[in-house]
Amino acid sequence: MQQRVNIEKTLPGVWKAMYHLSGVLTSSKLTAIQKHLITMRASQLNGCAFCINMHTQEALQAGEHQQRIFLLSVWQESRLFTPEEQAILSLTEEVTLIHQHGVSDETYNQARAFFDDQTLGEIISLVVVINAWNRIAVSTQLAVQAV
Repeated sequence: MQQRVNIEKTLPGVWKAMYHLSGVLTSSKLTAIQKHLITMRASQLNGCAFCINMHTQEALQAGEHQQRIFLLSVWQESRLFTPEEQAILSLTEEVTLIHQHGVSDETYNQARAFFDDQTLGEIISLVVVINAWNRIAVSTQLAVQAV
C-alpha cells in the first residue's frame, strides 16, 4: 500500500490545527486509560491500522492490560470493563457510527449517570478528534510503523 497525499506537508496549517485540537484534550478529566479506550475503539470501528497500532502501544505504556485490549472489539461480551468504561465505549461507538442511529437517549443517559457536562463534552470531543485522525490516516493510507 502506497501512502497518498501527505497532509502534514501539503497542508501544514490543517495538521497543526489537528495537533492543537488533540492537545487541548490532554488535560481533560478523563484518565489515560479512558482516553485510550476511546481512541482504540473508534479506530477499530473505522478500520484505521495506523491509529490502532499507535494507541494500543500507548495504552500498554499507560498500564492497560493486554487481555482488555484483545477483547476491546467485543467489550459488550466481556466482564473486564467497568460500567463507567462501558458507558464510554457505548458513547464512543454511537458517535463514531452517528450516521446509523445518532446517539440514543439511552446511551447518553448511561454516560450522564457517570460524568458531568465537562467530561461528557471531553468524551464526545475526543471521539470527534480521533475520528478525524482516522479519516486522515485511512484516506491517505498512512503506513503503520514497525516496532
